[in-house]
Amino acid sequence: MRYEVVLFDLYGTLIDIHTDEQAAKPWQELWEFLDATGAHYDDAAHLKASFDQLNAVNVQEARKGAEHPDWVEPDVLPVFQRLYAAGGSMASPQLAAKAAWVFRKASTSKFGLYPGALEMLGKLREAGIRTVLASNAQACYTRPEIEVTGLNKALDRIVISSEEGMRKPSPKFFLRALEYEYTTPDRALMVGNEERCDIQGAASAGIDGVYLHTAISRQDDPEICEQAVLSLNGADYGALTAFVLGE
Repeated sequence: MRYEVVLFDLYGTLIDIHTDEQAAKPWQELWEFLDATGAHYDDAAHLKASFDQLNAVNVQEARKGAEHPDWVEPDVLPVFQRLYAAGGSMASPQLAAKAAWVFRKASTSKFGLYPGALEMLGKLREAGIRTVLASNAQACYTRPEIEVTGLNKALDRIVISSEEGMRKPSPKFFLRALEYEYTTPDRALMVGNEERCDIQGAASAGIDGVYLHTAISRQDDPEICEQAVLSLNGADYGALTAFVLGE
């Protein structure tokens, strides 16, 4: 087999999801949780305004002086801690993570693995191929979701942008994931549903890409990605598995 490691995007590749962080519900539920745990704001609108301001500062600080600012991924968890401080209280990282999870759940209206995702990962691992998550995501949202779905047991390694401080399409992000696996780009494959971040980003690091055009791919992404070694309509794990195993 050509590949030792397969890197997977998460949302739109393994998980089907819809979130809306601008809706009223997540801010109302976060306001209620913070109020019950010691941080007080006049209302949900005041809370959202404070969050937006703190988050903007967090992003600005993280990206200051970066050659490619858009490739820097600040961790949002400290923003939830600062919300407590601004609301007249103090919070441990654990309490801030609970607040973040309350917000994430309230902002999510659709969530679940694509059918066959765990079985596909299992077949690759049985064949001796390492399965690695390589996701642009916030760990305080994503790690609980990985546990809920059972992906934490189905993957050999989890690499999340907010924990690495960098994001796709930076080639450094992909190379970091391969460093953890002690392998080289010519022995790795990236599977994702976004042309620029997943396929073109992987290619910039010398990594082949399989493109899954799913319902939550970017609207301006093509149905077939010319740069991918394989393009599939939807989460076609059967065709993906056959390709990787050379069947």
